[in-house]
Amino acid sequence: MAFMGREDLESLKAYVAGPNSGFANKADSTVLLSITHSNLKARFMEIRLDMHSTIEAVKVKLSFHTGTNPSAMLLTLLDEAGTPLAQLCDDSKKLGFYSPRDGYSLHVQDTDPTSASAGGWLEDTSLVAKYKMSDEDYDKREKSYRKWKNEQLAKDPSWTLEKEMAKRRGVEYVAPPKVEDPEHMADLAVGITVGQRCSVDPGDRRGEVMWVGRGLEGLPLGWWVGVRYDEPLGRNDGSVKGKKVFEAPQGYGGFVRPDKVKVGDFPPIDEFAEEEEGLGADEI
Repeated sequence: MAFMGREDLESLKAYVAGPNSGFANKADSTVLLSITHSNLKARFMEIRLDMHSTIEAVKVKLSFHTGTNPSAMLLTLLDEAGTPLAQLCDDSKKLGFYSPRDGYSLHVQDTDPTSASAGGWLEDTSLVAKYKMSDEDYDKREKSYRKWKNEQLAKDPSWTLEKEMAKRRGVEYVAPPKVEDPEHMADLAVGITVGQRCSVDPGDRRGEVMWVGRGLEGLPLGWWVGVRYDEPLGRNDGSVKGKKVFEAPQGYGGFVRPDKVKVGDFPPIDEFAEEEEGLGADEI
């Protein structure tokens, strides 16, 4: 029996994948379609379907991606420009009967009013009840960050998390210089205005600029930017020392120095796409 060598395998891979298109030499019986859904804002990744599959089989496959029961689906085939071409109503017909092409779309209309995707339940996390622990219950826990932090502060009133991390790395901790200029970073703040979309370092945390200013009691000297994050990646609800500066849910607000803020075209991103890098010392 003859076995394929490394060069043979590489040649086969190059033939199947092709030089540029990813799967240039795909089977002629398949088609690559984008999937959209009546109840979902997200546009699903392209799905490769067999032209010989019945519409019923296509619906079953789409049900695993959309959560819609096949019996509640109405499928519409659209061209690259989004123009409807055909209603795929006959479950017994083959997908190829409708002559779909790569780049076309299949729109799934969910006719079930009790569907799990209705009303944004599969996308809008604000609709999901979240567990909240009271301060009293949290204080009863034997091992918690709050208790550990208080223990460290009792030993060293100047303790900070940054100082602790430097100690664990075996390096000398150098505290950031105290800002004494009330106009600190004014040159950077002038280019940031309320209402702009932004990205905040570290971690490319996306959000909207809600406040730009200085001289607020509870904030160190210099200019600061108030941000309402798209995800709960902040430290507060837009308040400083109990004073409400802007509206934000708890954990969605934060105040950062202007040098940590980039403004421009920064749309919301997938909350699972990036790992949180941690918060810096120049953030409140």
